[in-house]
Amino acid sequence: MNDALDVALRLAIIFGVFLVAPLLVGQTEHKVMAHMQGRLGPMYAGGFHGWAQLVADGVKFAQKEDVVPAAADRRVFQLAPAVALLPYLLVLAVIPVGPGDGAVVQVIDAGIFFVLAVMGIGVLGSLMAGWASANKFSLLGGLRTAAQLLSYELPMLLTAASVAMAAGTVSLTGILDAFEWWWLPWQIVGALVFFVAGLAELQRPPFDMPVADSEIIFGAYTEYTGLRFALFLLAEYAGIVILCALTTVLFLGGWHGPFGADGLGWLWTLLKTALLAFVVIWLRVSYPRLREDQLQKLAWTTLVPLALAQIALTGIVKVAIN
Repeated sequence: MNDALDVALRLAIIFGVFLVAPLLVGQTEHKVMAHMQGRLGPMYAGGFHGWAQLVADGVKFAQKEDVVPAAADRRVFQLAPAVALLPYLLVLAVIPVGPGDGAVVQVIDAGIFFVLAVMGIGVLGSLMAGWASANKFSLLGGLRTAAQLLSYELPMLLTAASVAMAAGTVSLTGILDAFEWWWLPWQIVGALVFFVAGLAELQRPPFDMPVADSEIIFGAYTEYTGLRFALFLLAEYAGIVILCALTTVLFLGGWHGPFGADGLGWLWTLLKTALLAFVVIWLRVSYPRLREDQLQKLAWTTLVPLALAQIALTGIVKVAIN
């Protein structure tokens, strides 16, 4: 009975984090972009520093009419937002935020494989939305999503494998238990490849070709309105939280603090995740969108070779220290 209560409590906490953390990232993006771009609009809602901007956005989406195109595949069209959002909740449940098994809802021995597989399912939401909308621009956005998925899944998997080689386990908890700070200098390339590939899979700028508003209106989400459109936005921000948390766990030591300062525990994970989320927002403001040929060239001629080189370097280091 106590075990069931403990699991229920953990699930409630994870669900609360899942609802709050992406909204905080969205609110922060409004503020950071407003400062970087000199846009005053998000600074007014609610008075001091526009604290109610997020509330205003939620009310706006709730008031919009829920429209389903007459020619759309209604069931697939309505299911797509849930398919895009729910996998991130499953991933959040297996990410260790602190020391010990008590800091994760479910410990999975093959945690890396589970996380990457489930994140791949989330991308299917965009494909479903593009196909079911009966709109040529939406279909084009869905095809672009498929191209990015195929191109950037490989470097993510390869760099995650290099960390598993270093730790000798594919368990996320096991990786954190085995983590040493001297890994960082020779795993930093893998961390950059993983992070960039993750941005591309989330379709975040400068990899937002599937939702290129200057070319294909808003890609796979063109026909979505109201709360269904808001769910896609929530999935995007949830993806940012998951990507940053995974990068923290795999490459930055998770709850381990620098110089042996581990006393803060889960606060280290939160701080590192928040700093990486800021980098994601900063990249959106700072870099223009890539072309499709540039996207594919970056994946296959740069990221994949770097990921393979990282695996080779990891193998050399493991042999050398053993």
